[in-house]
Amino acid sequence: MMNTTDFQKELLKQAKATGFSEAEAYYERSDSFKCMIFNGEVDSYETSEEAGIGFRGLYNGNMGYAYTEKIDESSIAFLVENAKANADILDESDNSSIFEGSKEYVQHSFYNPELKKIGIPEKIELIKAIEQKVLAYDPRITTLNYCMLEDFNSERLMINNKGLSLQDERNGLYIFVSAVVKADNEMKTGHVIKMTRDFHTLNADEIATELAKEALSYLGGKTIPSGKYPVVFRHDSAASLLAIFSEIFSAENTQKDQSLLKGKVGEKIGSDLLTLIDDPFHPDAFSGSSFDGEGVATKKRTIISNGTLETILHNRKTAKIDGCESTGNAYKSSYKGTLTIAPQNLYIAPGEQNREQILSKLSNGVYITNLSGLHSGTNTISGDFSVEATGYHIKDGNIESPINQMTIAGNFYYLMKTIDAIASDLTFQPGGYGSPSLLVKELAVTVD
Repeated sequence: MMNTTDFQKELLKQAKATGFSEAEAYYERSDSFKCMIFNGEVDSYETSEEAGIGFRGLYNGNMGYAYTEKIDESSIAFLVENAKANADILDESDNSSIFEGSKEYVQHSFYNPELKKIGIPEKIELIKAIEQKVLAYDPRITTLNYCMLEDFNSERLMINNKGLSLQDERNGLYIFVSAVVKADNEMKTGHVIKMTRDFHTLNADEIATELAKEALSYLGGKTIPSGKYPVVFRHDSAASLLAIFSEIFSAENTQKDQSLLKGKVGEKIGSDLLTLIDDPFHPDAFSGSSFDGEGVATKKRTIISNGTLETILHNRKTAKIDGCESTGNAYKSSYKGTLTIAPQNLYIAPGEQNREQILSKLSNGVYITNLSGLHSGTNTISGDFSVEATGYHIKDGNIESPINQMTIAGNFYYLMKTIDAIASDLTFQPGGYGSPSLLVKELAVTVD
């Protein structure tokens, strides 16, 4: 089998000989380990490895695409011929071209070699210990309906016939645990997510205690009158709402009239307190990279500054249409994927106050800790949402009680304008979305 670099070089050479004026070879390899524990035993165990090469090139002025998992000599002709054939069919009139490279790329490590050294038995031992400690915490904790550890390693190599040669490596580890608690006729669940590149920062006692307390805190739920309330979103629920609505910041969507931010750059779209940043190098997030899916250098960008929309996210194609430069947000889901747009690590900048100080502002409000049904209960074009929520009733600045099943409804565009306070507790979720806890002026809360 040929090594990857030699394969990529030979592919570009043959593409040129076949009549491609421009060509790019994009290699990606990833491996992962995933383990679930149930009642002290390994319930499922999975290791996977995937690698492949995506090829795109300009043939007779049209861009053609092809990909393969097989990295050997026979695949070179396959890639070239297939890209040639679909360049003829696609007839793309967007005048795409292969990128010659940015002037400079930020040198940043997204990889911790020490994490790779942690053996599978050690990972299983940790996740078993978490389950055991959660179950021992309180007799009302009946089971863990989810107790999972997953890690990943990935590598990307991109070269083209314009002299560009880029490489990056990433790794990380996630823990997701969810516990079921019962008391009388009431049953509730709570969950905790942890992500790290340093295994030794994970403490089974701490994770177990956090999960147990979270799940138990939902027992004793009460009903409050349905109506409009000031709402505090805890950092994780705020981040999950941001993740769903992140596509409104994509130039692809503004150009297709699928975002109400079309033509709004330079305008006020949010509260003075709201600053939204896309930072590929944020140390607490996992999704960054020093180059995007087209090889454009990435950098930290402010999307919203104190409520004013500074930019939307572009790849080279959308930037050309809007007459500006790419923001380095071209995205490939894998070597098989076509180019779209996505943020690197999108987050709301934290404020000065801690979460308790923000909760203390509420004389009669709602504190949201979890949202579910986000995919079905949101309309990213209009900004409307109506989703199930878990949380507490806040009375005179203190948690009064958990709230029985509730739904919250509102509009994301309006929500951005009505942020009254932002806490200091910025936390990232898997996928690269982060937020601190947010106080929003009011939302409709319906309690069953």
